[in-house]
Amino acid sequence: MFPNRAAVEGVGDAAQLAEIKGRSLWADARTRFFRNKAAVVSLIMLGLIGAFALFGQFFAQYDKGFVDFSLIGSNANKGVPSIENGHYFGTDSNGRDLYARVVQGTGISLMVGIVGAMVAVIVGTLYGATAGYFGGRIDGAMMRIVDVLMSIPFMFVLILMLVIFGRSIFMLFLGIGLISWLDMARIARGQTLTIKNKEFVEVAVATGVRPIKIILRHIVPNLLGIVIVYATLLVPSMIIFESFISFLGLGVQEPNTSLGALINEGARTMQFGYYWQIAYPLFFFVVTIFAFFFVGDGLRDALDPKDR
Repeated sequence: MFPNRAAVEGVGDAAQLAEIKGRSLWADARTRFFRNKAAVVSLIMLGLIGAFALFGQFFAQYDKGFVDFSLIGSNANKGVPSIENGHYFGTDSNGRDLYARVVQGTGISLMVGIVGAMVAVIVGTLYGATAGYFGGRIDGAMMRIVDVLMSIPFMFVLILMLVIFGRSIFMLFLGIGLISWLDMARIARGQTLTIKNKEFVEVAVATGVRPIKIILRHIVPNLLGIVIVYATLLVPSMIIFESFISFLGLGVQEPNTSLGALINEGARTMQFGYYWQIAYPLFFFVVTIFAFFFVGDGLRDALDPKDR
């Protein structure tokens, strides 16, 4: 006896229905992301770079501030990368261990990028969601403020803040984060205009929920997808801005350093044949930037509703 065709089709439909019910939006996005080989490899690279920045100092033979006076001046060529003398990446022009300084520079650049992106995303999301939800004159006034701020050159404002309030890591965090939230505010506002007319928001309004709670509990959680993608793409932009400021000598100051400051120092000595002084910081800078961009592209493809 062959099985009943209707029964077989019923079992197949039930299995497909169970499979569909068992997949959430985030599970589907996770599956799509891990199918992107470039994004997965980039995520692994970011993990390795983060581990290097966090734990690399434990493998350094010299402290980042230690000066080897025997490798300064005419003896600088002796500071080539070598495992035997403990200078894995060689030394800089001042006789300091380049490995320890690259570890510190990578950590500071990552911290500036991540903290700056977090500040920009939090401020921009709340500002844009508030403007989009209330609409009308409030929306018009808030977005005109954004338009005025966007017309001011970003780099000019950041340099001005560093000159007026002093060159410190805190001011670098504050300046980059508080100025770069403008694009995020416009994105969040546009998404909020479509979300605020949904049924779950109308139900919350009808039951007397306060606007601030609606924004925080209903609007913002539904912006998480685009916020995560934008934050991932914003981090490399923050690192590039910080590196450019440090390259000009207005960013991180001694005895601290960043990848931009190390690249600036290496560029000045490259003409003398000390290639390693720019090669190692430039390698970590380029790999970090490309890895963040590939991860951001992977998240965008995974969370794009048009691709689902």
